[in-house]
Amino acid sequence: MKTATADISVIGTATTQRQGTFAALRVRNFRIYLAGQSVASTGTWMQSIALDWLVLELTHSASAVGITMALQFLPMLLLGMYGGMIADRYPKRAILMVTQSLNGALSAGLAVLTITGHVRVEYVYLFALAAGLVFVVDNPTRQVFVNEVVPAPYVRNAIALNAAVFQTTRLLGPAVSGVLIGTVGTGWAFAANSASYLAPLIGLLLIRSADLVRPPTVVRAPGQLRSALRYVAARPHVGWTILLVGVIGTFGLNFPVVLTAMADSTFHGGANLYGLFNVVLALGSVAGALIAGGRTRTRLRTLVVMAMVFGLAQVAAALAPGLGTFLGALVALGMVNLALQAMANSSVQSWVDPAVRGRVMGLYMLAFVGGTPLGGPTIGWITSTFGPRAGMAVCGLVPMIAAVGVAVALRRKAVNEPQIARPEPVAEAVIAPRIAQPEAA
Repeated sequence: MKTATADISVIGTATTQRQGTFAALRVRNFRIYLAGQSVASTGTWMQSIALDWLVLELTHSASAVGITMALQFLPMLLLGMYGGMIADRYPKRAILMVTQSLNGALSAGLAVLTITGHVRVEYVYLFALAAGLVFVVDNPTRQVFVNEVVPAPYVRNAIALNAAVFQTTRLLGPAVSGVLIGTVGTGWAFAANSASYLAPLIGLLLIRSADLVRPPTVVRAPGQLRSALRYVAARPHVGWTILLVGVIGTFGLNFPVVLTAMADSTFHGGANLYGLFNVVLALGSVAGALIAGGRTRTRLRTLVVMAMVFGLAQVAAALAPGLGTFLGALVALGMVNLALQAMANSSVQSWVDPAVRGRVMGLYMLAFVGGTPLGGPTIGWITSTFGPRAGMAVCGLVPMIAAVGVAVALRRKAVNEPQIARPEPVAEAVIAPRIAQPEAA
């Protein structure tokens, strides 16, 4: 499907040649940053598995797992773009030092409650909400900080490698979490996650400031959120991509809800089987992220097709008759999911000007995870009422329908408006960077 709208969505990167899958690792700062993030990501996956299982043990309800997810992402729905605005205005490394410290403290508190036997589901809900408030600022800041850690030609590769490492730690984190849950208890997984935040803190301290690529500093001014929305509205390829990832994030990525239920009710396993599901999903995810890392450009129509394939893969997993075929479907699902996520993320960052990148990524993450307060409980209710297979099938069908709708809209727009003028760059008061980034769309 070739349209004028799709053609304009080719990323204008600083290089058009393939750089190699691991090109960004040539940059010292990125190696240090990635090492710290890999440790923290391992702890995050350990806590994710433990948190889902703790809620299921306390309530015996898939809906409660969905509520926990919703509370984690409710702040992003309400405040997502404000987090991006903070990332645009203030030094990102300093912001990350604060947010990583807060994450460690929150995990430590939950660990103490769980280990001492005083944990209740209400406390878990409060923890999820507090962690979500930190996430509002932390996530968009981490997304755009990569643009400072590596030169512009390596940004796409760095984003994909970061996603690959995140998913690689998904192989280790669930396995360790399963061992800890089965031996010393769920609380020690939270304790291990709290300790893991020391690694990114040390990494941020070791990064050389002189080697960072300084972005423009955005001066405080009224209407900055509205200007970011107008900026996205003037760039349909950015808007359609954000819409797609929003639908997928809201309805397609409810794995904690459906996979806990599949492990418990469909395949009659326990925490170890749920951990295995996450490991298998991660195997495919690592492959998908590495595939994305080898690309230097992506068209919008590619993202639309991949969204359709993502939906098909999840429906196939829902209909898998046995454990073996289910695991195979999870590998395929993980591969297309992470390839799509990495390509969409790097595409949006490459398509927008540095001065507005934080707010646009705040909007991106608002769409991507902000819908979880709707999607999590909805899928949890469907799973509890009609069974895990029905819940997982809906997680695939909704993104498929959305992708088809975007494809139809692009086709109609191409017929009605065959020529699309390139929008003007964002107009805002900025302080020129020390080193200009040659990546603005």
